[in-house]
Amino acid sequence: MYNTKAYSAATATSPLDSATIARRDPTAHDVQIEILFCGICHSDVHSVRNEWSSVMPTTYPIVPGHEIVGRVTKVGSAVTKYKPDDLAAVGCLVDSDGTCPNCKIGLENFCPNLTLTFNSPDKHKTAPVTYGGYSDSIVVDERFVLRVPSNLDLAGVAPLLCAGITTYSPLRHWGITEGKKVGVVGLGGLGHMGVKFAHAFGAHVVVFTTSPNKTEDALRLGADEVVVSRNTDEMQQHAGSFDFILDTVSANHDINAYLNLLTRDGNITLVGAPENPLEVSAFSLIMGRRSLSGSNIGGIAETQEMLDFCGEHNITADVEVIPIQKVNEAYERLLKSDVKYRFCIDMASLKSE
Repeated sequence: MYNTKAYSAATATSPLDSATIARRDPTAHDVQIEILFCGICHSDVHSVRNEWSSVMPTTYPIVPGHEIVGRVTKVGSAVTKYKPDDLAAVGCLVDSDGTCPNCKIGLENFCPNLTLTFNSPDKHKTAPVTYGGYSDSIVVDERFVLRVPSNLDLAGVAPLLCAGITTYSPLRHWGITEGKKVGVVGLGGLGHMGVKFAHAFGAHVVVFTTSPNKTEDALRLGADEVVVSRNTDEMQQHAGSFDFILDTVSANHDINAYLNLLTRDGNITLVGAPENPLEVSAFSLIMGRRSLSGSNIGGIAETQEMLDFCGEHNITADVEVIPIQKVNEAYERLLKSDVKYRFCIDMASLKSE
């Protein structure tokens, strides 16, 4: 094992602070990566503060971060896909069983025995749980390492590893192409990526927002129209017309208002996760054979497809780059939606600790 610098939280109420953690030396199939940038995801905040204790309780100390971009520094003897100095990325997953039906078709994100990048039991026993990307380096099985297009801004690439694939995957799954009408509910970290991807796929994109002052930015990102969701008349003008709606909102909201905007056989996919259950009217679904579904991230192959697509279309996340010393401030701002549209940590700042 070797030691590396990191930022961790000791308890649910502790701020993130500098620490030293252990990493395993690369085994035959491992890739060691110097982390250059790490995005801040809302799930980092939930996990650090143990707000998902009923589903995935946090083991402390916690080192969050699953939007990792860096450079390969060392590879194991059996590694074939990467060599030192290659650009590489790591997302939300660092392992799975490889044998379940989901793994066999490239859907490792649905593996019942997956290992998350942080706060999952560490089968290598380097630590009680896995430690994430708020650190100098990470060691990951090459099967879960991704190639980064060299033409993209690396800070803007980092959020693609979560926010990017979370929005790309359902758009692909539901067959969004040219000629489709797509709605995106919410213009935040997830929503702004949904707009960019739906636009790149050739769809007619409509953003739904409660904030009229987001109209200009939505159009800049690729929206064709913007609807203020509190305006009943504006909503009614789009009744029964959407092939697909991507719902990125994590706050409680009226899902039926959006179900009624779907055409026959239209679908709404939830990627936001409201704390309380949504009330769904059966008639909102029955009258148009509409469907309501959910999606999380994507498998490794699809995540690589997404990164390659971003390279071809020059798509990155809109980021505010911060030093790691401002991570606690960034968490507070994130809770107030005070960022356009994702924070990204420049990990070079950790070297000064």
